[in-house]
Amino acid sequence: MRRPLLSCGILFGAASLLAQTWKLPPSAPLKESGPRTYRFTVVYNTANRIGEIVQRQRLTGEYTRGLGDRQVSWKNVMQAEADGASAPFGTDQRRDFMEGFRYRDDLAGTMKPDFFKVFPPSAVFERNLIWDTGMIEDFGQNYFDHLELNKPYKVAADQSLKMQSVGTFNNHNVTLTWLGNSKRNGQDCALIQYQAFFNPLEISNAGMNMKARSDYWGDIWVSLATRQIEYATLYENVAGEMKITGQDAPQPINVFRMGTFEPMLR
Repeated sequence: MRRPLLSCGILFGAASLLAQTWKLPPSAPLKESGPRTYRFTVVYNTANRIGEIVQRQRLTGEYTRGLGDRQVSWKNVMQAEADGASAPFGTDQRRDFMEGFRYRDDLAGTMKPDFFKVFPPSAVFERNLIWDTGMIEDFGQNYFDHLELNKPYKVAADQSLKMQSVGTFNNHNVTLTWLGNSKRNGQDCALIQYQAFFNPLEISNAGMNMKARSDYWGDIWVSLATRQIEYATLYENVAGEMKITGQDAPQPINVFRMGTFEPMLR
């Protein structure tokens, strides 16, 4: 008669231990022993109204953090272009204005009017590298205390962002979900999913005006021991209308971009 009771006790104890295991550790400062460099690659696919890819643009850059006093920097930022869905990319063109670009790790600071003063007005994709990196680090590192397993957590309901020299972006229902634990680069990681859909976007830049909707999402692997990002993905679909100076009427625009953010392991 005691064996079932003993078995139930063992099962109850195992379930209790498992429940305790599936909790994120409390917030702690980011642990950095020195500089760490990441490669960020983003491919923009521009399609026509029936989904045929007419052009692709690839941006790559090396992002280094851990430089002391929360300083980060960029180098080897390149852009290449290709026609259609399968043609090879052309020669990489270096974005010299980003070589050695250094600033304090502060996402809000990148929205200040003079932050991009050395960037050409048309350098929207290059600005995105910086904004996207800040977003990935913010989502991955700053919400451990709020996340419970498989329970969506709303970061912001409606948040209007003024992108200097570019336009406006309205985040709508940004949601994070801790999906579980995984491994990347030999590190035990929390796997965090982020998503935000139906985000109004307006761009007025370098003779181009666009009104569109943005949907974006992705996954972030965050080291449980150090809070460093071990890998992240980014997907975004932008659909709307674009009018170029001199055109009589706006034209449909559909851009889908895919990005990977990963440490450059030695």
